[in-house]
Amino acid sequence: MIAEQKQTAIANNEARVLDMGLVDYLSALDFQINLRDRRIAGEIPDTIILLEHSPVITLGRSGNMENVLVSESELSDRGIQLFHTNRGGDVTYHGPGQIVGYPILDLTRHGTDLRKHVGKLEKVLIQALDTLAVKSNRREKETGIWVGDNKIASIGIHVKRWVTMHGFALNVAPDMEHLSLIHHCGIKDAPMTSVEGILGRPVCRADVLRALTKAFERVFGLRLEGITEGIH
Repeated sequence: MIAEQKQTAIANNEARVLDMGLVDYLSALDFQINLRDRRIAGEIPDTIILLEHSPVITLGRSGNMENVLVSESELSDRGIQLFHTNRGGDVTYHGPGQIVGYPILDLTRHGTDLRKHVGKLEKVLIQALDTLAVKSNRREKETGIWVGDNKIASIGIHVKRWVTMHGFALNVAPDMEHLSLIHHCGIKDAPMTSVEGILGRPVCRADVLRALTKAFERVFGLRLEGITEGIH
């Protein structure tokens, strides 16, 4: 009976969204790994984690410390942590005012093509930003989302047995001074921007989460349950 229920959830494209609020990086990483392993085992449906992090800089598998523009001691003085992680890409900043999305998705349901998967994440971000009245675009040879010459969202993923973790970071209203401490994704001429910076007004966090959720439903063909708060 349990196996039948799991298969029914998969067949119906049911999925869930978890809003974890503000979470430190390592706690969220442990939570991702747990959900990824449970997804591999077929114990849970596809799950979209949405959250904000305490200030942290992460270096992906191709990360280069030369792209961190201040010393580790100065980062510590500013209250910013530094971690190496297993996602793809170079260096990225996360902090309050930035919505981070960690999709735990079984790509055997969505296409086992990593480049196309990243393209779908970019499409999710473009559609969500369009809902928020921000016109954005992707670049052919660079991962992420741009508004003109300014980058507004970064993407980096990890896949195990075709189940994804890590994901994207969307600048809504982050500390722009913190964002200036690194060459994001190793690109030296990529100034960062934010949703509120472009619109010139505050943006409701709930509106951003709703826009992202609806975009995930359209792009990935999911039937997402309502946003649930906390760690489950």
